[in-house]
Amino acid sequence: MKTFVTGATGFIGASIVRELLNDGREVRALVRPASNLANLKGLDVELWPGDLLDSPGLSRGLKGCDVLYHAAADYRLWTRNPAEMFRTNVGGTSAVLEAALENNISRVVYTSSVGTLGNPGDGMPGTEDTPVSLANMVGPYKKSKFLAEREAEKFIARGLALVIVNPSTPVGPWDIKPTPTGKIIVDFLKRMMPAYLDTGLNLIAVEECARGHILAEQKGCPGRKYILGNANLSLRDIFTMLQEITGIPAPRVRLPYTPVLMAAWLNEGFSRITGHEPLIPLAGVRMAAHHMYFDSGRAVRELGLSQTPVKNALERAVEWFRINGYV
Repeated sequence: MKTFVTGATGFIGASIVRELLNDGREVRALVRPASNLANLKGLDVELWPGDLLDSPGLSRGLKGCDVLYHAAADYRLWTRNPAEMFRTNVGGTSAVLEAALENNISRVVYTSSVGTLGNPGDGMPGTEDTPVSLANMVGPYKKSKFLAEREAEKFIARGLALVIVNPSTPVGPWDIKPTPTGKIIVDFLKRMMPAYLDTGLNLIAVEECARGHILAEQKGCPGRKYILGNANLSLRDIFTMLQEITGIPAPRVRLPYTPVLMAAWLNEGFSRITGHEPLIPLAGVRMAAHHMYFDSGRAVRELGLSQTPVKNALERAVEWFRINGYV
């Protein structure tokens, strides 16, 4: 069985590739000319040069494949050109799913995000069915992923056997960029995290998140969503775990939200002039106003998603960042 993977050079995508190879699957990976291939080094993977917006190239790449994992996305909390992010996340999703339909792909797993789901915002966890609308989306990343999910639903209606997975916040090795959460870990290791906001995240080991994708292919119901998450933790709890792992003191000062929000507005305004990424992304601060807690019970019950201690995943992330020179 040959499997086509987009986003294979990224954090989640590279872990999906490794899980597929461990299962004895043949993998063809879409890679852009400018892609950093470090996450695929040494792996027995067929590289397919192309781009998400190259519909003819995508169609050729999918020939002979049985399954598609669409994990590619432009994931940034700030961009000077939001239209570019929308082209990749919305237009790219439409293009690759159209190619899948043309090639009669038997099963598609689309990587969305818990950011597209409803969240009560009061510490209660959101589910796949919590009410939500585009107006609830903060920043271009969430907006673009919300609209991309709507594109995926259109293809389900056209008969594509597609399962949507909504990862929470994966942590672990191969976070090459790193992601915004990975950057928090790196900054902690560099002792650049003197204070924290009162917020929370749902963490999952990236390996379990990747395995959840494969379980969704094998056991998921087309048209159904599955949250791939594990533990709901406050940011303070996460820093406490990192302190236990590393011996580096966790920040003890909790910052008030409003002054940080004002600083983020000013910082982003300056970034729009200079083109440099803001030190305090406004979208990140606005998201931090709510505890992003989610219930992954459906994936546990219906897919058999593992729920091992996330402290182990944080340990692997710390080790990987240290070995690879991020600290």
